[in-house]
Amino acid sequence: DLWVIGNAISRGNPLLEAILNAGEPYTSGPQWIGEHVLRGRHVLAVAGTHGKTTTTSLLAQILDFCGKKPGFLVGGVPQDFGVSARLGEGRPFVIEADEYDTAFFDKRSKFVHYRPLTAILNNLEYDHADIFEDLAAIEKQFHHLVRAMPGRGLVIANGRCGALDRVLERGIWSRLERFDSPEGWTIDSDGRVAFMGEVFGTLRMSLMGHHNALNALAAIAAARDAGVRPQEALEALEHFVGVKRRLEVKGEARGVTVIDDFAHHPTAIAETIAALRGRIGGRRILAVLEPRSNTMKLGTMKERLAGALADAELVFCYAGKGVSWDTAEALAPLGDKARNYRGDLDRLVADVAAAAQPGDVVLCMSNGAFGGVHGKLLAALKGEQG
Repeated sequence: DLWVIGNAISRGNPLLEAILNAGEPYTSGPQWIGEHVLRGRHVLAVAGTHGKTTTTSLLAQILDFCGKKPGFLVGGVPQDFGVSARLGEGRPFVIEADEYDTAFFDKRSKFVHYRPLTAILNNLEYDHADIFEDLAAIEKQFHHLVRAMPGRGLVIANGRCGALDRVLERGIWSRLERFDSPEGWTIDSDGRVAFMGEVFGTLRMSLMGHHNALNALAAIAAARDAGVRPQEALEALEHFVGVKRRLEVKGEARGVTVIDDFAHHPTAIAETIAALRGRIGGRRILAVLEPRSNTMKLGTMKERLAGALADAELVFCYAGKGVSWDTAEALAPLGDKARNYRGDLDRLVADVAAAAQPGDVVLCMSNGAFGGVHGKLLAALKGEQG
């Protein structure tokens, strides 16, 4: 028998202590995946601070639509597949490559165990303040990922990210293509996709926002490395449904639409609001935020929060367990349009329902379940509670 230990398990856990005391063999989840699932496959890894789940889902959809029968492991649930993981029958395996640490006994990022042949480096900025001291520490882990790739491998890197530039300046031994760069893959304002000036077609898909267009561009580049022509990839993306918890419409009541999104970092929050604004125009956005990630709970990004939320007409911020900083102080630049709640979700729900008007869009953002706020809001709007 072999024990597989997740990175949420720490010393002091009774079962872990029993395993150690008995001298039982154990490994980490990422190492087990690398050795038992990914070995012998064409691994296409998607790394970056933002967009991993969406880009992984887009790439899996392209490969599946084009007959490659890929395996995949995604941090969310692609609605095209209805599951977050599949072994697959073909050689490609698409995996969301997280930079979080591997296990209590292995503090390297999880993605170093995946040994990709194709790697998307989507973007890079400071996050995971509970385990990384600064951005340089994360850049070092990305360097380790690149350093272990074979010479015949392909790194697909965001061409407008200074942190990734620094990673690549430390050394790259594989082929390199950049996206969102005139020296590589581009997409213009009309959605035309090109590589080194050669136009392949126009991107048409259901996802909102420029950031998702760039996610798609990276996925198209990676799919080409697995044998899919860009024209075929563009056709596949026309059929992409989406990912749960990525601008997912949860319902509508009283003319008010309730949307759920996983955004929890200021950059992602701003991009999500911008994407929604691009879709709904002048309709009001009521942003409902739970700063729940470890980084947000620590207050590392609090100075950026007001700016990220600035384009919403109203902001409702819920500070749950573990948030020690003053959300009202952080959101003070927003003035009267920001309202703050500490441990009183029912009050937040009642206030949002009272403020909402027909045509409004309520955008709920958290990396957790948020106390079932989406269902509670829809019930309140229907007059089923309160």
